[in-house]
Amino acid sequence: MTKSLTTRGWTLQDWQNAQQQGQGLERVQNLLSYLREEQQQSSDPAWLYLAPEEAVEQQWQAIEQRKAAGETLPLFGVPFAIKDNIDAAGWPTTAACPAFAYEAEEDAAVVAELKQAGALVIGKTNLDQFATGLVGTRSPYGAVPNSFNPDYVSGGSSSGSASVVARGLVPFALGTDTAGSGRVPAAFNNLVGLKPTRGWLSTRGVVPACRSLDCVSVFALTVEDALVITRLAGGKQPDPQDPWSRAHPQTTPVALPARPRLAIPDQLEFFGDQQMQAAFAQARQELEKLADLVEIDFSAFSELAALLYQGPWVAERTHALGELLDQPEKLDPSIYTIIAQGRNISAVECFDGEYRRQQLSRQIQQQLQQVDALVVPTSPTLRTLEEMQQEPLVYNSQFGTYTNFTNLADLSALALPAGFREDGLPLGITLISTAWQDTALAEFGQRWQSHLALPLGATGQPFPAQPQALKPVAPEAVRLAVVGAHLTGMPLNFQLSSRAARLVETTETSAEYRLYALAGTQPPKPGLVKVDEGGAAIQVEVWDLPKALFGAFVEEVPAPLGIGNLTLKDGRQVKGFICEPQALEEATDITEYGGWRAYMQSQT
Repeated sequence: MTKSLTTRGWTLQDWQNAQQQGQGLERVQNLLSYLREEQQQSSDPAWLYLAPEEAVEQQWQAIEQRKAAGETLPLFGVPFAIKDNIDAAGWPTTAACPAFAYEAEEDAAVVAELKQAGALVIGKTNLDQFATGLVGTRSPYGAVPNSFNPDYVSGGSSSGSASVVARGLVPFALGTDTAGSGRVPAAFNNLVGLKPTRGWLSTRGVVPACRSLDCVSVFALTVEDALVITRLAGGKQPDPQDPWSRAHPQTTPVALPARPRLAIPDQLEFFGDQQMQAAFAQARQELEKLADLVEIDFSAFSELAALLYQGPWVAERTHALGELLDQPEKLDPSIYTIIAQGRNISAVECFDGEYRRQQLSRQIQQQLQQVDALVVPTSPTLRTLEEMQQEPLVYNSQFGTYTNFTNLADLSALALPAGFREDGLPLGITLISTAWQDTALAEFGQRWQSHLALPLGATGQPFPAQPQALKPVAPEAVRLAVVGAHLTGMPLNFQLSSRAARLVETTETSAEYRLYALAGTQPPKPGLVKVDEGGAAIQVEVWDLPKALFGAFVEEVPAPLGIGNLTLKDGRQVKGFICEPQALEEATDITEYGGWRAYMQSQT
């Protein structure tokens, strides 16, 4: 009789709290013992490899020593899984093809970064062979069933990673995403799937599908967890050993507006799946409570999506397999049929495809500049395992209707749970935007997930009731407090809004400041001064400003004002406006008003 799993459905925060309290190694060993017993009783096709006990002990000893030495380990003792086209040192990598299998000499870059943060990799998961497919059935190790109804597909290619997170076995898992492999399985299993901007997470140590398009993706139960893991896995950018890696420009917003404008296709295709269509209609009603939806022409997106498998990018998959294509008996029949087509693609066709991709990408970028993001159904339909056997290529193609174009157009994407169909199977939606909008999409994704408060994955666990927490500063932003003419609705607020700054909160300083109306300034401006005694709390707005644009903002700040450090009422230190003391000689003390806005209202 398999024992129960006390950690099932734990979020990242649950694991972090428990592991810091002790018995961390025992907790992970109990999890692995449970998984091995499950495998013996009824083989779970989601797992291809579970870590040997000694391998986990070695990882544990390493992080224990580092913790004792005073290192900060944000993921101390947190277990995770990786898709089996991602290397873990000393473990086999198969890409779901036994003939291809090899023992990895070192960890993939993303695995190394997560280990550096203190996490423990405990296993490798099943996939559509060579990450080619959106179905989760193209593996010699068996099809991974949907975690809600085993008669249905799990989605792929990152089928195993999605399954083990949806069932609450681990708090997060790594997948890959070239055509939608990190998003479709998330949708089919009620998960968050973060497909980061291409080049943010290194693909060094990842078996390539289409090397120029591949992304490592993250599955998690919550948006917050997915973003935390993605940032940690991203490490220091760029990875000098990955030619596709690139650095964050730190010019993009870290949040969408309070009520964003979301584009939506003017014509939606569900291929006759009435349950999916009805569920999406309900999700659309919920979206309209949080955002304004703007219908757009989707033809450029659709044409670009078709290029991925009908154009020359198939040849990249052909290149990745090399001589193995000469042994079709060792490959899944559907995989061979798809990838072998690349041998017939000429160099001229490659350039034709690249030119058309560039044209369509430009159109798409221009359309997305008019809105804050695009929202689509992650997949327009969901099929049974039996149906997939009958039409393996057609139905796979349908799953990619709203995913295939994303990496070709260099976009960021976040797949989100969005409710359930009448038959109890999940619906997913995806937010899509231009490159490096990942944090902004995640910020709205957190709002969306809190709004619906759906159960976590397939665990039945309720969405955690989260108290109103302070939003952490995004690594790519500077947190800035403004006190006067830069407040919302004031004359200089455009200097923030035009630089993609986003309002975080309205709060007060600590009670050690005095506020003055400066003489002879246009537009009128206040001066904020810290005092040793007789101070008061002054109302401020706190904004997050992209780091790369902070210098240009500061350059526009005129004397006698400047930017320094400011203390908020809860003790936090942020950047803020300060004033040179000599400017106060002719200024008027307006501290009694408690803030610039109240003072300006008193003048009118």
